[in-house]
This record gives sequence, structure tokens and C-alpha cells, in this order.
Amino acid sequence: MFQVVLTPAAGKRLIAKGILKHPMVQATLRSGTMVIVAGTTNGYVAEEILSFLGYLQGFNRKRFFRGITVPPSAQAPGPGECPGDVVIVRGEWLPGKTIFDVAGELNPGDIIVKGANALDIAGKRAGILVGHPQGETIIAALQAVVGRRVHLLIPVGLEKRIVGDLDEIARKVNAGEASGPRLLPVTGEVFTEIEAIRLLSGATATMVAGGGVGGAEGAVWLAVEGNAEEENRARELIASLADEPPFTF
Repeated sequence: MFQVVLTPAAGKRLIAKGILKHPMVQATLRSGTMVIVAGTTNGYVAEEILSFLGYLQGFNRKRFFRGITVPPSAQAPGPGECPGDVVIVRGEWLPGKTIFDVAGELNPGDIIVKGANALDIAGKRAGILVGHPQGETIIAALQAVVGRRVHLLIPVGLEKRIVGDLDEIARKVNAGEASGPRLLPVTGEVFTEIEAIRLLSGATATMVAGGGVGGAEGAVWLAVEGNAEEENRARELIASLADEPPFTF
């Protein structure tokens, strides 16, 4: 067993590399429709997938989000600067399309990739902050997921872990007397750094600590274990992410 520190940016890149190799993702890229909903982690996912398909030129993840969390003193870009989502049909990228354009046409075997803001690690559930009065992209996604059995894949970093009952937390922040964003708990395939390491190397990762300074704020400590070959693959994989720069916009 060995231990390693992953910064949030390295974690996003790791998750993206894992999703690219996900068997269902590979199958959908060949014969179905994949919708990557705009978000910071999903920007890394889109980069990896579009690069694999030969479409990376013309995509910029720096504005690939509708809403982000920044320090209180910082000014976030407005939602109007988002270029839309990434819609891929049978391996072909359709620039300019959004989830709202295609949600009604999705079917079983198709995938919606939607990021999250809260992670219940033990329950393998996620929560999504909602600022739009009509729920925006997550409501469009859930109509396809619940109505037509579309697969919901949720890339989310361990930095977003929460403590407590996700439903109870949502009840509090969604109360009529509360203010700020609402929180919608969702059920789908949660995919963190832990799932990425297992898929890409065969090794098992456990979160053992977190935090840091000097660029490691939000970082996680992982204990990684497996047989010699699995651990070597995991070491090489994680070492390749060591220089991933922090996200900027």
C-alpha cells in the first residue's frame, strides 16, 4: 500500500481519464448519444473524450460551466459566456447543441454526464446546487433519466464530500424561509477519483485525510493498495497528473 496526495485539479483530470475508459462510455461513443453538461469537472471529461475522438481543437473548457463557486472577493463570469454543452452522437461532436436540444430524443443506452456539488461517499449519492427557478439542466436530465432510462453518470471530486444525511441537508436549504441556492439530491452512477483509480489500474483507493496549503487546498490523501502490478499502474497514473495546473477561467 502507498499513500498519495491529489489536488482538486489532478482529481478532475483523473476522473476524466477514468470516464473515457468506462466501458459504457466507450459503447455509447460508438453507437449512442452522450451529453456532457457544462461544468468544471465535466470540462476535463469533455477534453479527454473530444481528444480521443479527434475533436479537441475548437473546445475550450475555461468557460465550460454555467455557474461556479469562487472566493468571496472574486467575480465569476456570467452564465451568458458558457458555450453550451457537449453533445456527441455516434462519435460525432455536434457543436452548439445543449441538453435542452436533445433531452427529449435520448433513449436507453445513451448517457448524460452531469457534475455535482455535494458528495455522500458512503451512500454513493450526489447533490446538485440549483439556482434557476425551473431547475435548469438537472431537471432536463432527470426527465430523460427517469422517463426514458437514460444513464446518469456523475463525475464528482472527493473534495465535495459532505457529512450527514443528504436528504435532510436538502430539506433545510430548500425550506421556504431559507436563502441561497437549493440542493437537489440525485441518484446515478457516482464516479470519483476512487472509481477512476480502480478502473484504470485495478487498485483500490481509500480516502484517509484531506486538506493542505500552497496549492493543495481541498486536496485529498488516498491510500492505494493492490497487487504489485496494480500498484505500479496506479503509481504511474497518479505521477502523470502531478503537474496538472489549478483550474482558471
